[in-house]
Amino acid sequence: MLNFFVYIFSYPFILITSLLPHSILYLISDLLSFILYRILKYRLKIVRKNILLCFPKFSKNELNLIEKKFYSHMCDVFIEMIKGLTISRNEIKKRFKFQNIELIQSFQKKSKSVVLICGHFSSWEGMLSIGLHLDYPAYGIYTPLSNKYFDKLFSKARERNKSYLLNRYKALVSIRNDFNEKKTALYGFAMDQSPRPSSKTYWKEFLGNKVPVFSGAERVSKEYGFPVVYTSINRYKRGFYSANVSLVSEFPKKTKPNEITDIFYDKLENQIKKDPSQYLWTHNRFKYLKTD
Repeated sequence: MLNFFVYIFSYPFILITSLLPHSILYLISDLLSFILYRILKYRLKIVRKNILLCFPKFSKNELNLIEKKFYSHMCDVFIEMIKGLTISRNEIKKRFKFQNIELIQSFQKKSKSVVLICGHFSSWEGMLSIGLHLDYPAYGIYTPLSNKYFDKLFSKARERNKSYLLNRYKALVSIRNDFNEKKTALYGFAMDQSPRPSSKTYWKEFLGNKVPVFSGAERVSKEYGFPVVYTSINRYKRGFYSANVSLVSEFPKKTKPNEITDIFYDKLENQIKKDPSQYLWTHNRFKYLKTD
């Protein structure tokens, strides 16, 4: 019941905010960034710990600059997610461009489903506009919001761009059903979250730290023979992004164990090193570390 009242109270403000022009939205983002970073210090201990772990040789001034830019970027992404409730398809196409999208379209023409892998870098939310460039469904694997009313609201907003969300707890069943029914689609996985380690966990060197990693996207691609592509997202101007699609493996069943997962983390690491401020440092990614 509490979730419902929070939703009812918040929805008018969210809707009005989404109707504002980007120039005003980024002023709101600047204010929000100042409040979260300077006043509330939202998850600041985790952010500082993560950045220091990954860039131990950076000076204090360099580390401070990364975290300051990160909070600004994080708030921009949040504001852009709200704008996604009402933004037009033409506007999203202008602000989020895909390079080499023809690669996925070529597999689509061959009636092949595709596994797309990316990280929580730059505008991963904007990635969901990829459905506007395809003739078959595009699905993003996600963890549902705790408030089911907001979860439904933002799920419907993403559907406006011909992309759909698959509950990560039900995704494998949905993908198997699609395969058995000979339905083709794009399945997007953000692979850089931190699993709880077990005896079967794969550990990978990532930004100088050995961490447990998810390999679900690799398992799916190998089980069904779906080609795998990586999408490198970059913000080239405030509010404007470019996503470059590159081939990881056309025939994943022929790859070595964990090869696809290794390629993913190497590519993501290279992105982060170029501009650390665009990575999601509030996530406790380095909660589990292995020291050999």
